Amino acid sequence: MGRKRLITDSYPVVKRREGPAGHCKGELAPDLGEEPQPLNVDEAELELLRQFDLAWQYGPCTGITRLQRWHRAKQMGLEPPLEVYQVLQTHPGDPRVQCSLWHLYPL
Repeated sequence: MGRKRLITDSYPVVKRREGPAGHCKGELAPDLGEEPQPLNVDEAELELLRQFDLAWQYGPCTGITRLQRWHRAKQMGLEPPLEVYQVLQTHPGDPRVQCSLWHLYPL
């Protein structure tokens, strides 16, 4: 009877290379010495906009901006929150504010 076959008989042993020089598993990233800059949009404002996106009573929010949806709801007499409009007006060029929660997903 021959010897028992091992997986290394079919596949060669490959030693893993160490990452970039000085990199070691379990090593923490170096501290950059500065705090990350706070976002210009408050988290409470972003949460308000997310809640507006999820509120079904103002109609669908896919394929249009939040401002377009707010205006459409206003024209239909659905009384969208004025706070949402104010946030949208204060950050006109920020896509995190203007685009709906679902804008990254294809239709």
